[in-house]
Amino acid sequence: MLEIGTDAPSFCLPNSDEVDVCLNEFSGNWIVLYFYPKDNTPGCTTEACDFTNEFKEFLELGATIIGISPDSPAKHRDFIEKHNLKIALLSDEKREVLNLYKAWGLKKNFGKEYEGVIRSTYIISPDRKIAHSWKNVRVKGHVEIVKKRLEKIQNG
Repeated sequence: MLEIGTDAPSFCLPNSDEVDVCLNEFSGNWIVLYFYPKDNTPGCTTEACDFTNEFKEFLELGATIIGISPDSPAKHRDFIEKHNLKIALLSDEKREVLNLYKAWGLKKNFGKEYEGVIRSTYIISPDRKIAHSWKNVRVKGHVEIVKKRLEKIQNG
């Protein structure tokens, strides 16, 4: 994981409308940046829906939620429409940003090793520093944990 207090790596990636979204567009705002494996799978759907359900609360905290996966913009568009998601989903088909944020790497499942997305979340401060991070996220209850941590960081 990236160290707390270090600069968040800059990036520009296409959203579900194939429009590039860049991290520097959010300077001065809190960002909850999360990395997930694949649209329309059980855990990823739960996580995206949980963030959507808490969207208003994060907005009230001054935070933008951005999800990144290797899926294409078209797959993101379908995912957003199917589940009525309110969060931004960005496409990292080349896995460049996944690698920058150490969210791509060796995984183990049922004794087999393979490379894939390491479910991770970062809170990025308004001055674009890493304020907190989670690696190998367990989806159940995670969004509430992120929201509480953001509130705690903001309140000192």
